[in-house]
Amino acid sequence: MTLGGSMATVLAAPVSTALPLEVTSLVVSFGAVKAVEGVSLQLRAGECLGLLGPNGAGKSTVIRGIVGRVLPDAGTIAVFGFSASSKAAREALGWIPQELAVYPRLTSSENLFSFGRYHGLSGSKLAEAVAWCLDWAALQDKADELAKNLSGGMKRRLNMAAGIIHRPRVVLMDEPTVGVDPQSRIRIFEMIENLRAQGTSIVYTTHYMEEAEQLCDRIAIIDHGRIIALGTKEDLVHNAFGSRSQVTARFAGTSPEIAAWVERRGGRISGPNAEFSIENSTEVVALLKDAADDGLELADVSLHRPTLESVFLHLTGRELRD
Repeated sequence: MTLGGSMATVLAAPVSTALPLEVTSLVVSFGAVKAVEGVSLQLRAGECLGLLGPNGAGKSTVIRGIVGRVLPDAGTIAVFGFSASSKAAREALGWIPQELAVYPRLTSSENLFSFGRYHGLSGSKLAEAVAWCLDWAALQDKADELAKNLSGGMKRRLNMAAGIIHRPRVVLMDEPTVGVDPQSRIRIFEMIENLRAQGTSIVYTTHYMEEAEQLCDRIAIIDHGRIIALGTKEDLVHNAFGSRSQVTARFAGTSPEIAAWVERRGGRISGPNAEFSIENSTEVVALLKDAADDGLELADVSLHRPTLESVFLHLTGRELRD
């Protein structure tokens, strides 16, 4: 749909090669604040596309704009070539919100039956969908348990199951692991891999670097409402650093002279360490010699390729969780 105020223009008839999701020049404002500024994304068939950014970067607003929970000021959104407001798009699209959206006084199965009916399921199709979701979320033994009595991780998994009860081909996941323990996070990862094995296309928002690296085929880094980089992890690292490597050094002591020396050498202080970017590994030798000549004692030195976190820091000038 073409969005602007309350007006919408119907997209052209979809073709068989249409992408699962295509967002073009999306703009969302709240008063004078632009939460999303011209975001464009293409989700490919069967891929997991990560939206990586700090809290407040605009990730959830992009998702809410796609599902129609906020009204964009401009931009187009298509699901398999259909207008995002169309019945075909709604049937193909599933949304797992960051906030828990289950009924606490209903059992797990009652929640799923309710959400299934919202999506137009009934009879044997609804019963089969509920059974599949309970199995997918490993909640079979909690089918008759009130949602309010479930653990935090179980509630999160039930929340996910409710969002895909209609078995959508495109799923938007808005930070589904927020507030869960490590064991529950592993189970959620398994659930996501199960969906992907069935060909489901996923948009996954997170502010956890390790989740983006583990789950996503491509990653869009979003900051201040804009996509500032997009590609595979390898693409992002190469585009930001080329063939350069990173040296991490830890000095004995914490004198101000150390920070000044690091700055003169083109490095930066990160916590207890100093970080340098080098083109050739032989530069490490010169770095060690210069430190020794200037009377600085190195406690530890390591050489490694830049990481996704290095890319984010390079592009934004701040840590992911700032």
